[in-house]
Amino acid sequence: MIQTQDDSALDDLVPVEVLQEHLLAVWHWFIQAMLNLDVALQIGLIAAAIIPALMFGPRLRRLVEHHTASRIRTGLARRLLSAALALATPLALLMVLAVVRIVLGSLERPYGLIDAAMSLMTAWLVIRAVTLIIRSKFWSNVAFYVIWPIAALDVFGLLDDVVIQLQALAIPLGETADGAPVDLSLFDILRTVIYFAALFWLASLAGRAVNAQLEKAEEISPAFRALIAKVLGFVLPVAALLIALQLTGFNIATLAIFSGAVGIGVGLGLQKTVANFAAGFTLLADKSIKPGDALEIDGTFGWVTEMQSRYVSIRTRDGTEMLIPNERFIVEGVINWSKSDRAVRVHAPFGVSYATEDVELVQRVAIEAAQSVERVIADKTPVCNLMAYGASSVDFDLRFWITDPENGLSNIRSAVNVALWKAFKAHGIEFPFPQLDIHVKELPRSRTGARIASPE
Repeated sequence: MIQTQDDSALDDLVPVEVLQEHLLAVWHWFIQAMLNLDVALQIGLIAAAIIPALMFGPRLRRLVEHHTASRIRTGLARRLLSAALALATPLALLMVLAVVRIVLGSLERPYGLIDAAMSLMTAWLVIRAVTLIIRSKFWSNVAFYVIWPIAALDVFGLLDDVVIQLQALAIPLGETADGAPVDLSLFDILRTVIYFAALFWLASLAGRAVNAQLEKAEEISPAFRALIAKVLGFVLPVAALLIALQLTGFNIATLAIFSGAVGIGVGLGLQKTVANFAAGFTLLADKSIKPGDALEIDGTFGWVTEMQSRYVSIRTRDGTEMLIPNERFIVEGVINWSKSDRAVRVHAPFGVSYATEDVELVQRVAIEAAQSVERVIADKTPVCNLMAYGASSVDFDLRFWITDPENGLSNIRSAVNVALWKAFKAHGIEFPFPQLDIHVKELPRSRTGARIASPE
């Protein structure tokens, strides 16, 4: 006979009875905790709070906009105000819920759901405000993935347990001078990242505000403005990081543990980066190069548009941007056409035919031609010197002065050469062309030994 088994293998794998007990316990909790008069009252009050929020939110927005439209028009204050106006109705709902919570508390009635709704509403308002003010997709995602989970954990009462578990995951770093152990927990790391992100954003706002004020100060030179901007760009993030570490209670003295690793990293691969960073400060401090200067590097002419911590951006006349490392200016040097004096001398060499008899006339005509060009300054008279007797021409060098090298050098040479062409044609002065005279001393012999007869 076949003997039946009372217990199947499924019961050994899945404890059905235990699962049923847990499900029944959850169901009883739901019946007792959720389906009662206090919970129904709070849900009704939350739903009822939407009505006055919809009524007073738009009115509050119009009232605030009417009194502030003419006073706050631009800048960060306007962006904050615009964000507040866009969130007028949710803010009104939050205020109504706050009033409801106060009333329930005064009547000694439960208000747990009201607190949960306020926490979630506050988190949503913060995320939405960050999106409207910063207008950055990255920071909006950071706010969503950080603030919203924290609010949800707080609503369900799990935030304290999560914090305890994060604090338990710690790495020992050493001991203080008093012998107390120093640990770095995952909770400290997360707090530091959050504090640093917020402080870094505030530091960026402060840096941009200072730079905007410096741009308006005409008495400050461009080089000094760039130096201040570079110092702020380095000091403010470092200060934000140190403040974030202090807020989390991290002992900064323990950073000495990582100094050896940082030194090895600098020695292996960061020499050029550090050298360029230091060279950038040197260039700004000694004012050898500043924004707006006209430079010539390896035969390429351009203007300094930006001076960053690692490189100098030079815009050429072709419209391209050359990013030159700061160290190159210190080691190799560069031609700065507008460093101390904006008046620079330009050379325009030319030659005339050997048939020209009056070289003084050539010099006078060349000087007058240069003076006729608009960009050539009149304060310094052009000079035309006879330089050499070339193979096909008598060579001259016309030298003239300009005060706007940033507007180009090749174009001014072209304008002077065009003026020379017209002036020489008007005075009958001939430009040379390459000539080669061949003198035959002896004609070659034929195969029979006879000399080839001359064509004459």
